[in-house]
Amino acid sequence: MLNRTFTSRIALALTAPAFTLAGIAAPSGWSATAAAQPVNPAHQTSAATAVRVLNSATASTTEAISAPRFGHSYGLASYQRHHHRYSAKRIAWLMMHRFGWRPRYQFRYLNWLWERESSWNVYATNPYSGAYGIPQAVPGGKMASAGRNWRTSARTQIRWGLGYIKSRYGSPANAWAHECDYGWY
Repeated sequence: MLNRTFTSRIALALTAPAFTLAGIAAPSGWSATAAAQPVNPAHQTSAATAVRVLNSATASTTEAISAPRFGHSYGLASYQRHHHRYSAKRIAWLMMHRFGWRPRYQFRYLNWLWERESSWNVYATNPYSGAYGIPQAVPGGKMASAGRNWRTSARTQIRWGLGYIKSRYGSPANAWAHECDYGWY
């Protein structure tokens, strides 16, 4: 057991719970539970099946270890969604100076607000109210005053949303307080 490679250690650690949950037992017919109770014969498998399951788990584990990490281990599509969201946050951080706010103090409120409203998703749509985009403008067409590409551009939606917050509440902190009190801003 001391001479196992890193990959086999991970495979063993990841597959042991799988054997327990799936009810796959060792060839001796005993389960891997703490009580070591006999396994239902319908759940018993041959040693060859157990080895096949172990080999497939090891293969997927080594693929996960050797795969490039894109922020999360979910793959490129997830990376692009998260990267898009974080770039929208960066755009908002940099844009806050134009509206007279210090991002160091105000961005946390904006982040809480828009995380709750749309999760910073440019395409977020509320089917009940018709709210659209990062700031959840109702109707979404209002954001056309900030740019023609309001349906797809995080920059345009953020510009419009920051202008709305400035004119209506004065600061993201005040908009967040209103959101907490009334459930909308």
